[in-house]
Amino acid sequence: MYLYFLLIRIAALFGHKKARLLVRGQAETLKVLTAKRPDSTSGLIWLHAASVGEFEQARPLIERLRSEQPQRRIIVTFFSPSGYEMRKNYNQADGVYYLPFATRRNARRFLDALQPDMAIFVKYEFWPAYLRELKKRNIPTYSISAIFRPEQLFFRPWGKAHLALLNCFTHIYVQDEASLRLLQSHGVTHTSVAGDTRFDRMAEVTSHPKQIPVIEQFTAGCDRVIVAGSTWPEDEQLLAEFISSLPTGEGGGRDSKLILVPHEIDEKHLHQIFEMFEGRMVRFTRATPVNIRHTQVLVVDTMGLLSSIYPYGQAAYIGGGFGVGIHNTIEAAAYGMPVIFGPNYHHFREAKGLIAAGAAESISNYTELEQALTRALDNHAEMGAKAAAYVRSELGATDKIYNELFNHQPPGQPVV
Repeated sequence: MYLYFLLIRIAALFGHKKARLLVRGQAETLKVLTAKRPDSTSGLIWLHAASVGEFEQARPLIERLRSEQPQRRIIVTFFSPSGYEMRKNYNQADGVYYLPFATRRNARRFLDALQPDMAIFVKYEFWPAYLRELKKRNIPTYSISAIFRPEQLFFRPWGKAHLALLNCFTHIYVQDEASLRLLQSHGVTHTSVAGDTRFDRMAEVTSHPKQIPVIEQFTAGCDRVIVAGSTWPEDEQLLAEFISSLPTGEGGGRDSKLILVPHEIDEKHLHQIFEMFEGRMVRFTRATPVNIRHTQVLVVDTMGLLSSIYPYGQAAYIGGGFGVGIHNTIEAAAYGMPVIFGPNYHHFREAKGLIAAGAAESISNYTELEQALTRALDNHAEMGAKAAAYVRSELGATDKIYNELFNHQPPGQPVV
């Protein structure tokens, strides 16, 4: 762990942008918090998320708490610079900070300054120094939306110390029965199945999408629109090949159109996309009523619109499946869209659930992509209904966790 933090500091010295943000940010956290006078009567709740995805899992709980118990103070921390930078102005928290590097000294200083009544970690966050110090101080500590797999370090023959770390939690709320059985088979019994709070968050987000006039103009008269979200170059190359196989024109009738929302929108990447699509694309920020009518691809070169773009499409392609793993499939599914993604999805419970429900397909090459997109577009109403039904079946994690933590309902009891 200490070697990891040292490598981050070295990277920062050599100009790595995210490493510099992280080193500066974690130092600033301790500086700001130690300058404040602790308020031990505030009922402070500390929630920690690695990055944006984990924050979205915490968000339904934060906003429920803010609505029903406004007297409590809420502090949110991030490890990832991308998470912090995107949510540093989040107005439902009393403060948003970087988590100081997880050394024993930093953990003591951070908790001395914060004095939380409760700590909540999201999904994969297990920082030994913080968990041990929280346990030492008898501060109730919870893990929510957690998921465990046999190959994780906790369950290896050499991972006993990490397994013991799980005893620092007061209770662990896991996403599924498989995680529950795995923990219990290794002697971790203070756990129960609550589900994934991200489903609750996505249901809330999709209940009020924005109207986007440019997207409305682009999709007008076309009932075969593909929305490709959080794409990487490997995804974009396959999609470009698919678009190049279609007839040119204004996209009416059965011609397909593509709304591409890349994961990275720097100019270098946008130029690469332009070359891939061979002049068939228009950038969102440069769209006009004239040029948008004569293109088959609209590339969204601005942040924060994806969740409101999905309703304009009939099928969704989710990027990342040719890299470390797919991005958010729940968002598209919540809108009632069939979902397609690359081969690296096996660590994502929701992706496997959508496939089992008949609402999603995984592809590993162009031929499979072409076939899957054709099926999704031809059967989008039926597959989309299955996607929406799957999301509805997974709702309720926020209610369960909130009731047990703040309404003192015993763990494992039905939601009231």
